[in-house]
Amino acid sequence: MARSDRLTRNRREYSLRLSKLFVARSEPARGDDGFIVVAVLWILGILAALISIYAIYVANAAVSLSVNDDRVQAEALVSAALELTAYQLTAVDEKSRPTTGDFAFRMGRADVAVEFRSEAARIDLNAAPKELLAGLFAALGARYDDAEYYADRIIGWRSKGEPDSQAQETEAYRTAGLSYAPRQAPFANVGELWLVLGLPPALVERALPFVTVFSGMPTVNVLDARPEVVAALPGMSAELLYAVLSQRGTGPQNAQFVLGLLGPAQGAATADGSKATRVTVRIGFVNGRRVGAEAVILPVADADEPFDILSWRDDFDGPS
Repeated sequence: MARSDRLTRNRREYSLRLSKLFVARSEPARGDDGFIVVAVLWILGILAALISIYAIYVANAAVSLSVNDDRVQAEALVSAALELTAYQLTAVDEKSRPTTGDFAFRMGRADVAVEFRSEAARIDLNAAPKELLAGLFAALGARYDDAEYYADRIIGWRSKGEPDSQAQETEAYRTAGLSYAPRQAPFANVGELWLVLGLPPALVERALPFVTVFSGMPTVNVLDARPEVVAALPGMSAELLYAVLSQRGTGPQNAQFVLGLLGPAQGAATADGSKATRVTVRIGFVNGRRVGAEAVILPVADADEPFDILSWRDDFDGPS
């Protein structure tokens, strides 16, 4: 009997140990649980960051594509405007060619306004005489003695004179502490005006809209020129300037009448246009964006290309 009780007790103890061992193995460790949760949270955080970065990339790519699309369309619209201008200029003989004009058109999702004007409406830095250059600076507010000095410096920049005068001009730049010498050759572009010795920056900035290097003419077209340019003509007075501006119109008879009003200043004036034409283009997209461009073209009749581009600038990426 005692042996039977002992066997029964041993079986119970063995069963109890087995059940405890089973329970211990079936229950997960709490330390492992914490590690797994932290690892999962890290993975989710990394995935969230990757998704955010990808979303930013997609948004930036979309904006970039939109901007590039606008730029491509803007360049195409400016090219179309230049071609239409060249067509108007070359559709008639050179004597009947208009010196100024404007038109508008709509293409795709943009409205385009175009104005064109002969470069003869500006003072050519390479061809204008001293009196005309000095007259421009005087019209822009400089004292006439200073204006003459500025005109001399422009002529000294563009001219290749006697060796002694060249050396004096170069020495003047060196004495002023400048690291360059005058070109002593024609201005390559109007931006070189910033480099001319002695010209105040504020005066250069005011003068740039009225000068060119593309007309090749010593005279200016008084019918198309802005008032500041007409005021630069030698011998121009306030009363004469008012009379000329108020009488400007269209037609050859009007041109001869206006030229006759100028008296002594007539030698620096003309009613003819230059071969080069400045074209101003303003583009308005339906999304509200506005783009401006300006180009100087040289129309070419009976050629594969209707014109040559002498200069081009736009404000697509900001002020030029």
